[in-house]
Amino acid sequence: MKLAIVGGGSTYTPELIDGFARFRDVLPLEEIRLVDPDPRRLELVGGMAARMLARAGHPGRVVATSDLVAGVTDADAVLLQLRIGGQDARHQDETWPHDVHCIGQETTGPGGLAKALRTVPVALEIAEAVRRHAAPDAWIIDFTNPVGIVTRALLQAGHRAVGLCNVAIGFQRRFAAMLGVDADAVSLGHVGLNHLTWERSIDVDGVDHLPGMMRDRLDDLAGDVHMDPALITGLGAVPSYYLRYYYAHDEVLAEQLRDESRAEAVRAIENELLALYADPSVDTKPEALARRGGAFYSEAAIELLLQMRGADTRGRVVNLRNDGLLPFLPDDHVIEVPARFDGARFVAEPVAALPDDIAGTIAGVAGYERLALDAAVHGGRDRVLRAMRAHPLVLQHDRAEKLTDLLLAANAPFLSWAS
Repeated sequence: MKLAIVGGGSTYTPELIDGFARFRDVLPLEEIRLVDPDPRRLELVGGMAARMLARAGHPGRVVATSDLVAGVTDADAVLLQLRIGGQDARHQDETWPHDVHCIGQETTGPGGLAKALRTVPVALEIAEAVRRHAAPDAWIIDFTNPVGIVTRALLQAGHRAVGLCNVAIGFQRRFAAMLGVDADAVSLGHVGLNHLTWERSIDVDGVDHLPGMMRDRLDDLAGDVHMDPALITGLGAVPSYYLRYYYAHDEVLAEQLRDESRAEAVRAIENELLALYADPSVDTKPEALARRGGAFYSEAAIELLLQMRGADTRGRVVNLRNDGLLPFLPDDHVIEVPARFDGARFVAEPVAALPDDIAGTIAGVAGYERLALDAAVHGGRDRVLRAMRAHPLVLQHDRAEKLTDLLLAANAPFLSWAS
């Protein structure tokens, strides 16, 4: 199997390589191609990846290239992990919304819209290269945020694509540890949109342990997502920690105004990691990588690749077309739920009817996402403004006008139509 990782110069990549090394017996990778426009990162991350595989006795070959076509040619799968504009753009996403009393976040709210506008056109260009040059049945696995919007852009353009996020696998691992069972024994009633999800059941051997955990471990569940226990009781579900931007917006905003941006913290961690990757004696995943984010990323990617090879028949949480599963959304909207791979496509597992509060939140954000994708594909201030105004964290017209102007000013170098 030949795997291309576009954005392979990311400091995340050794997390993937560590997983490939550990699972080499079940996932035979002949070649791992790291594709990235940054030659310095390619050299450092590529060298680190090669040393890690060699230490593990993995026979696979690491190829680092800045040539997209060469990187994806004949690839059996292509993983997208892009950050257009790097940590500088992320820092802007996390700060300019503060000027009008909105949270700054790279996937949620106004900052998420900015990231979508920068990212979707690039992702579509890469996907066209994959369509022309990769293996005929190659899949694109999108780990690029905002995953739901980017994945829908790819599917809308006719690409064979699926979205992947590490939120669900993180919950699965934490719940398994609380219950004292193997992670693969836990199945989640995970539902929603990317970064807007709820865990409605925690199944082990056909038994739902969520009611018991909400009774006996409520404070632990609430502490894990940094939310009020009464909120979880009222929802009857465990919300993703990303929902804190909605359920505790003003509290989060106060924290953001007080603390440094996440981008600045990550930048410092990345510099530390790149220095380690430059050391020829380092050939194992550094501890500092755990502070970078993306926990269980490699396991999630490997489980998905195994599904697609027919070596894993369990349901795994992915981003895919709705196709009637949530009846209040269009069929072509992208949702995040457990699904199985049937040899040609991903098929979602059934989802019980959602309560009105959860369904209403999903529907509102989904409407924004559709407008955001329209703006990302076609451009234009009016489209950006309409998407901005539709976001549940914005809504007010005057606020949307100001946020749109801030977004366009901060992102002019990435948006040809905005100059």
